[in-house]
Amino acid sequence: MSHEKKQFIKDSEKIAFDKRHRATIKFNISKYDAAVDRGRKRYANLELAKDRASYIKSEAIANLPQYLLDFEKNSQANGAEVIWAEDAAEAIQAVQQILKDNQARLLVKSKSMTTEEIELNEHVEAVGVESLETDLGEYIVQIAGEKPYHIVTPAMHKSKEDIAELFHEKFDTPEKSTPEYLTNFVRGLLREKFTRADVGVTGANFLIADKGAIALTENEGNAMMTFSFPKIHIVIGGIEKVVPKMKDLGLMWPLLAAHGTGQQITVYNSIVSGPKRAGEVDGPEKMYVILLDNKRSELYQKDDQFEALKCIRCGACLNACPIYKNVGGYTYDATYSGPIGSIITPFYKGFSEYNHLSSACSVCGKCTEVCPVRIPLHNMLLYNRRDAVKNGDTPLAWNVGMKAFEYAFMKRERLDLLGGKSKNQLGKLKQDALGDKKSLPTFAKESFSKQWKNKH
Repeated sequence: MSHEKKQFIKDSEKIAFDKRHRATIKFNISKYDAAVDRGRKRYANLELAKDRASYIKSEAIANLPQYLLDFEKNSQANGAEVIWAEDAAEAIQAVQQILKDNQARLLVKSKSMTTEEIELNEHVEAVGVESLETDLGEYIVQIAGEKPYHIVTPAMHKSKEDIAELFHEKFDTPEKSTPEYLTNFVRGLLREKFTRADVGVTGANFLIADKGAIALTENEGNAMMTFSFPKIHIVIGGIEKVVPKMKDLGLMWPLLAAHGTGQQITVYNSIVSGPKRAGEVDGPEKMYVILLDNKRSELYQKDDQFEALKCIRCGACLNACPIYKNVGGYTYDATYSGPIGSIITPFYKGFSEYNHLSSACSVCGKCTEVCPVRIPLHNMLLYNRRDAVKNGDTPLAWNVGMKAFEYAFMKRERLDLLGGKSKNQLGKLKQDALGDKKSLPTFAKESFSKQWKNKH
């Protein structure tokens, strides 16, 4: 058993029985569920919208190399510099070089899971540049010294009381401050940072191939200020974020909002096509777009799991997942948690170390049901499990046990070869299989089928 799997089991058991944590997550996700339910009901035909969105992303992924080349050509024509990064190290090297060339001292960034994936903040600070999160949720977890808990709601694991206590500790704000007070406090603090920042870093919700532009969607306006105020704008986007045409946003943006936050459309939606041009007053002087692979090409080669690249990061599958709601975001020990994270993380971080995440699933199918781009998520988790066995990434004892299980359960008479006493003895061989909160039931002396035969 890998170290990562042992830690996952240990952390899962601990957090699943933390009543305070469960109450916080239940409350926060219930708010999202209610909002998303209203958001989906706005659609006259939601299933048709999902079919169309799935088609757009399938088309983009099926022709990914060409659309990326189209994006590069059109982006360069707009005045941006496109940088291809094979892995996190190349992306970090490119960012550090840009910071050095422009003598940067302060970097502000908007919410981006791709930057979390490459651990941008740590690497930026390693070269003496301050990196500041400007999304409120991201800012909260940054000052707490934590990572995002959820791919859409970084501080979902914290109650308003937790946040008030954190700000009182870090900034000496009044005890038990209201969310409104703390929001205004952060707004004032960040505005001053925006005006002094040398570099702004954003992700990209979508890479628009036919325009060579990026699309950003947000609710706070911080992303807009991140790419507007500083002289340098760096975009870090996964190669799978591409969509063929700008008109696709008319479908994708509202669908992302409805499934992510329940809104008809988020408050701020921006299309950034390059640095400011001659005669323009506002905007960055330089724009760099870093296209990140980081094992996505390996996932792309998989016959069964490649469709995971269609994901638009709405977070719906996390909110629907009974496992996520019990073990929480940090237990996965990965940038991307929940069902989608359990599929892609083994490819991004190592199959041998992280294939156990694919077993953190009850195969209820709720994730597939809610996905706005129709990714068959629960099926892909089963494919991952299959590949783990094929690759020899599962323990010998497990494989032998499964073979024995298969043999015994193929025929009723095989199960009846052993009596209840022997079965109870076998059950004691792995008493901790169900954790310390549950125990195996005691087998009767004779099975039901034997008792039935004896009586008839």
